[in-house]
Amino acid sequence: MRCSENIASSVRGFNNFTEMVGSRKRPAAVLWDMDGTIVDTEPYWFAAEFEIVEMHGGTWSHEHARALVGSDLLDSGAYIRKHGGVNKEPAEIVEMLLDRVVAQLRVAIPWRPGARELLASVNQAGIPAALVTMSWKRFADQVIDCLPPKSFTVSVTGDEVTAGKPHPEPYLLAAQRLGVDPRECLAIEDSPTGVRSALAAGCYVLGVPHVVDIPADLGDRLRLAPSLVGISVDDLVRLTC
Repeated sequence: MRCSENIASSVRGFNNFTEMVGSRKRPAAVLWDMDGTIVDTEPYWFAAEFEIVEMHGGTWSHEHARALVGSDLLDSGAYIRKHGGVNKEPAEIVEMLLDRVVAQLRVAIPWRPGARELLASVNQAGIPAALVTMSWKRFADQVIDCLPPKSFTVSVTGDEVTAGKPHPEPYLLAAQRLGVDPRECLAIEDSPTGVRSALAAGCYVLGVPHVVDIPADLGDRLRLAPSLVGISVDDLVRLTC
């Protein structure tokens, strides 16, 4: 969905939030989710889940697939084992998922509207950017390699943390690697699971719902927008204090 309106009118509650935070300053860093936020890979994951479950004689549904959006991959593997009847260890299921999704990425990377443009603007403004994804490194690297060099100062992937989203560890680790206070960072997320992780770490959050709706009442530091198209660095500054 294209966002042609000014961010001040398209982000729910934006004006009141600007008044609440008072003085404006740049975020210490912008922390980016990947799947569903930078790249529209959720259909790749869904297709891989259906294929794996069906090849093992189980049944899958879009409700099950949607329940895994934004989740830690090992948690997803355990869920697929339980609900899809796949008699494999969660780590084995994750590797099967990654094999299929990485193969699809090598054919085409489906970028989300406005994401690369906003990331480039953040880079040009000299604001540190981190990738915070529950995808594993071998998958995330496929996306990073197709972006301009040094688009991200640091990255945190799902195979680098002991507790994945919605636990705050991924965002806390990204802030630690950047040497910044997570309470002064802005996270950009597309799922309730990711939003909860960033909020629990103390971040401001811009939620851009894609496959799954994000409840607007998850936290005071959350604001929602229908798209990243047309959003500028100045708009991000208004979301932090």
